[in-house]
Amino acid sequence: MDMKINWFPGHMVKTRREISENLKLVDAVIEIRDARIVMSSTNPEIKKILGTKPRIILLNKADMAEDQVTKRWKSALEDETTLVLEVNSLTGKGLNGIKPALLTLLKEKLERNKERGLVNYTMRAMVVGIPNVGKSSFINRMAKNAIAKVGDRPGVTKNKQWIKTKEGVELLDTPGILWPKFEEETSLHLAFTGAIKDEIMDIETLALKLIEKLSVHYGHRLMERYGLEELSDSSLENMDTIAKKRGCIIKGGEIDYQRVAVMLLDEFRSAKLGKISLEWPEVHHDA
Repeated sequence: MDMKINWFPGHMVKTRREISENLKLVDAVIEIRDARIVMSSTNPEIKKILGTKPRIILLNKADMAEDQVTKRWKSALEDETTLVLEVNSLTGKGLNGIKPALLTLLKEKLERNKERGLVNYTMRAMVVGIPNVGKSSFINRMAKNAIAKVGDRPGVTKNKQWIKTKEGVELLDTPGILWPKFEEETSLHLAFTGAIKDEIMDIETLALKLIEKLSVHYGHRLMERYGLEELSDSSLENMDTIAKKRGCIIKGGEIDYQRVAVMLLDEFRSAKLGKISLEWPEVHHDA
């Protein structure tokens, strides 16, 4: 089954233009990505739009990804204008590194300001990220109150707004940005993590693809979690076995595929299968 998704509503074009225009108003950009899917959770055009603007990449939900893989991503993504922080925007873990990172990236600018007598300069950063990657919860956490409306649905944050933070840094929120075409792998990874609404996906096929993906690198996790003695080469057979082990059966002994699919995706998304990274920097050279 073809899992390609084209989703590029008109407001995404507007978002791209808005980000370009707003760059003039800020000193730096904070880009939020999902640590489990570091490449799939960025818009490939973001790098082009930002140019040489100082950037902090927050690898959100880092506690759900493999530590070693995340460290390798950090090395791969950092350069003179980019710093990477491992964070969890729900718990606030790692967010105290933002101000020091901004001070490092903006060192020369702040020194020039000081020479010109601008001592109490407020650093301003624009927050960018694809829908549902944790942008609103990050802003809420930084502001310590619910200014940005957090929703489970992609694309809830609408209006441009400045948010003052306790750190003395001002944040500019932007709508979530997507791109014209997803590669199949990208759309699958976004769907696995819940960044694409389940309603527009075939959830049973999605769960089957997740089993297929996890069998390659994390087969032992599937076996441990669901008490499997071995993994079959067939993802469907593995799904059937997991369904039987978990009692996802309807009348007449038929397998309840909807129920087992929902359970599998839920357990992956809530890290019940352990820390899992679905992408590695060694494979994605154009980070």
